[in-house]
Amino acid sequence: MNFNRNFSVTLIALAIATTSTVAQVKRKPTPSPKTKPVAAALQLRPSLLPTDPGVLIGKLPNGLTYYIRHNEQPKNRAELYLVVKTGSILETDAQQGLAHFTEHMAFNGTRDYPKNELVNYLQKSGVKFGADLNAYTSFDETVYQLPLPTDSASVFTNGFNILANWAGYVSFDASEIDKERGVVLEEARLRGKNSQERLSLQTLPVILNNSKYASRLPIGQESVLKTFDQATIKSFYHDWYRPDLQAIIAVGDFDVKAVEEIIKNKFGLLTNPAGEKPRAVFTVPPTPGTVVKIATDKEFPYTLAQIIVKHPQATVTNTATYMRSLRINLFNYMMSERLNELLQKPEPPYLYARASYASLIAKQDAFSSVVIAKPGDLENAVKTMVAETERARKFGFTLTELERGKQAILVQVQNAYNERDKTNSANFVRDYSKNFLTGEAIPGIEFEYNYIATNINKIGTADMNVLAGQFISDQNRVIIIEGPEKDKDKLPNEKTILGWISTAGAGVTAYVDNVTSRPLMEKTPPRGKIVSETADEAIGTTTLVLENGLKAILKPTKFKNDQIMINGYSFGGTSLASDQDFTSANLAAPIIGGSGIADFNQGQLDKMLAGKNVNVNTYISDITQGISANTTPKDFETAMQLIHLYFTQPRKDEDIWKGNISQTRSILTNRGLDPGSVYQDTISAVLSNYNMRSMVTTLANLNSANLDKAYNFYKDRFSDASGFTFTFVGNFDIDVLKPYIESYLGSLPSTNKKEKYKDLGIHPPAGQLTKTVYKGLDDKATVQMVFSGAYEYNETNNIQLDALEEVMNIKLTERLREQESGVYAPGVRISYAKIPSGRYTATIYFTCGSANVDKLVAATMDEISKLKLNGATPADIQKFVAEEARSTQVQLKENVFWAGYLGGASQNGENPDDILKHVSSLEQITVESTKQTAAKYLNTTNLVKLILMPEKK
Repeated sequence: MNFNRNFSVTLIALAIATTSTVAQVKRKPTPSPKTKPVAAALQLRPSLLPTDPGVLIGKLPNGLTYYIRHNEQPKNRAELYLVVKTGSILETDAQQGLAHFTEHMAFNGTRDYPKNELVNYLQKSGVKFGADLNAYTSFDETVYQLPLPTDSASVFTNGFNILANWAGYVSFDASEIDKERGVVLEEARLRGKNSQERLSLQTLPVILNNSKYASRLPIGQESVLKTFDQATIKSFYHDWYRPDLQAIIAVGDFDVKAVEEIIKNKFGLLTNPAGEKPRAVFTVPPTPGTVVKIATDKEFPYTLAQIIVKHPQATVTNTATYMRSLRINLFNYMMSERLNELLQKPEPPYLYARASYASLIAKQDAFSSVVIAKPGDLENAVKTMVAETERARKFGFTLTELERGKQAILVQVQNAYNERDKTNSANFVRDYSKNFLTGEAIPGIEFEYNYIATNINKIGTADMNVLAGQFISDQNRVIIIEGPEKDKDKLPNEKTILGWISTAGAGVTAYVDNVTSRPLMEKTPPRGKIVSETADEAIGTTTLVLENGLKAILKPTKFKNDQIMINGYSFGGTSLASDQDFTSANLAAPIIGGSGIADFNQGQLDKMLAGKNVNVNTYISDITQGISANTTPKDFETAMQLIHLYFTQPRKDEDIWKGNISQTRSILTNRGLDPGSVYQDTISAVLSNYNMRSMVTTLANLNSANLDKAYNFYKDRFSDASGFTFTFVGNFDIDVLKPYIESYLGSLPSTNKKEKYKDLGIHPPAGQLTKTVYKGLDDKATVQMVFSGAYEYNETNNIQLDALEEVMNIKLTERLREQESGVYAPGVRISYAKIPSGRYTATIYFTCGSANVDKLVAATMDEISKLKLNGATPADIQKFVAEEARSTQVQLKENVFWAGYLGGASQNGENPDDILKHVSSLEQITVESTKQTAAKYLNTTNLVKLILMPEKK
């Protein structure tokens, strides 16, 4: 469960604070000089968009709305949602935080499921709390999600009863309320108590113009959460949880008419309260002129600026607003491309920049420009960002840019159309939820595909060039500056920042689009021969071995219509680099792989690939190097050409190298200000026994890195195809792929070095160790307890550790969250590996108040002792088995699972057919086996405790 601040991503992450305001002389948005107004009589009258015929929409006599759709992705599964037009904006002063608290109480007792019985029942049915079963609360809505199997009629039907219980029958037991207070307060601590929260609390009143939204953050007020009584929260629930404000959304593998009858039976009895309160719609009043806010925080590591120009929201309901949304998507794409291109300079003008038009909050849209500057270089960053938006306003976009943008949109909608019968149910649910909450049209992918294909080429540069003039204004504008407190005196004042912005566009010239029409490869490489072919009928794979030694494992599937996933690896990695050359080696793949290929720089390559559905990346990890790619049957050859070129013609770009080194150096400058970063860096150091390869790089190591060494290391790692194994998973015919594999992989050079990785012995230290970091202003502590040791990697041991992980998650949630009310989301993560050597780590983690650390660590150890003494309960084993069986059934129908699984089995030398026995092997989990596993792997012989505490006063 969580509370959701429904802003743009930038606004959530970068909200900041201030010192003053100023009214500006009004300047209306100016149209582009290239665009002439069109007479109203000549404009086509917009028509309403249709509603997707694939969804059944209805309304019960009590006002409850329902959306029902049959969909078989995934098979035998359904997504059930309860959407309520109720959020924190409807709270009274005495109810601040109770919309979110109500969401919590829905999981802590209803008419038919007292206390925690609801969660207990669903876990036994294979639904995982937090991952599957969840909810969120925002300003204007609360949404509950319940994914369920449909191959169990009783579980599926009971799902609707659960939604009905949430909709009208939450108990609000007084004792459960008191227990949940601590949990909600700990959620607030986990998500907040940091520089971002402190700054946003100062900034949001400005962004939201002191409207009610500014004082109704969903998490609420701590004083209210600690003291409200049962009557107050029940009053909120009575007033706002009512059928005329609710929708049921059901999408999945079921009979639509049968589900409609269930909804009528389960929800028809819900009633609206007598004398119901009107559901008021709140707005944010426009701000005359410009408001400037400047803020600093001791722990904030970045310096940034954000310019927000607010506009009335335009909901997509008809052809006119749909076409406008297309133009906005094109505008955002082209602005993003221009700003990203500047990052390829040897001295990039900023660390990050984005300028886009998107929805904001409270029926507002906004054109938001945000830039994160290098330390001490805010003026240059701001002027560069503003200059780019001014360039777009004054000169518009080029025809070649627009055509690339159109191709990108066409590829995206073509993908969705091609996968229309393989679309995940959750995607439909999101669309229907938005339709209910905002009225946004749901015409369906078939209409959208045909409409875009027919109309996108009607959009010309003149249509695009007017947008920047419409978006940019000095009215209803907020400018935010944020930085570290230590740099407070270096930040601009209000007059200075306004001066930077007003002069930034002076002297800008039209954008020049540097494109090339040359093909990636002039000719196809000569084919290498396939020397052996082996079929594995059990899992449907075919293994090819080429004469250069490269191996290819192919698994054709029908899980997706338009997807082929390619992954290749060989052993070696940075383990083969000396400590002296490690930093250069570690930078090799991200920098060389981001420098273009052959004679094409990265900018040219990106433009060449616009309109193609292909993504290829290289990597060099500690023990392997390889390539991962995702493409379609149509663009498969392009992907194979890129893979071939990343092997044979990597590109060395001095500008890209200098730019990356400069960016990394800037990020390191203030990293020590952030408590989370300091804590994470400490964890990395301690758990690697202070091996420099696992620690954050230092400025000294960064300065010693060398492009030539990085380039040569990259070339060496990809010089021998004989050690590589590739996997291909997706919708293809093996005989169709063979010629491409022979040409583009079979022709790769081979030296038969037969290289392996080196085991450098990097793992957690032996013995008991406690490391405490004192960093942070607020009362927020984070704990990690890490058990580790040698491990015999095999399927039997692996499945026992998987069970132990889930059982521990269940027990610690029950103990630390439900019983102690001391944490929000405790977690257990157990990992195990065969290479470079057999090792396991079991990590327990949680965030809490500093005064509760010792108590909660002791409670954790107590639960471990009980597990060692008694083993897991049969009920908890049943929950794990049900969840694992359900998730395995889903994974076996996913390309992404097979791509990872086949590669992992190859690396570990495992029989890939073992996956077919995985569900039956769950019978090995018993009370006794969990007892033995806990005793063996959760012993305190090797236990590292890593604790982050607030700074000592």
